[in-house]
Amino acid sequence: MRSSVTRPGRPAPGEGVRIRRAAARDAKRLTRLVRASRAYQGPYAPMVAGYRVGPDYIETHRVFAAVEETTGRLLGFYSLVLDPPELDLMFVADDAQGSGIGRLLVGHLLDEARDAGLTGVRIVSHPSAEGFYRSVGAARTGTERAAPPAVMWDRPELLLPVLPVG
Repeated sequence: MRSSVTRPGRPAPGEGVRIRRAAARDAKRLTRLVRASRAYQGPYAPMVAGYRVGPDYIETHRVFAAVEETTGRLLGFYSLVLDPPELDLMFVADDAQGSGIGRLLVGHLLDEARDAGLTGVRIVSHPSAEGFYRSVGAARTGTERAAPPAVMWDRPELLLPVLPVG
């Protein structure tokens, strides 16, 4: 899969987007993206208020960042855990949502999962993101119950199948 996308009809400072492996030096930018997410405002704010994507997390896990090619601006990122297979984190900058970044990240995730020999990836989604994950092929498998005090609400559990290329 080619790891770039152009955004026709939308002004963009760069020609496209590339996905690269995140590095420890990206930790502060990834953390800012998580904490600034509109999806985690209001009643969801306490979950990310003290959240930190640290250099140790980035070095331990498969974390990939979508960046504008010309400016290096961070547009989104995801983290794939292999054992057990799960999408641990996925965030797209608020002003980049709807531009194809999320789909680009999911396509990259599927390539990584396929290369690792996985047949499916579990996703425990923010409630408002369930529709997006279903639109990229995930199917709802259940509900992850609230686990106070860290998570105060139930979340959809989904499975994203990793199909062979062909």
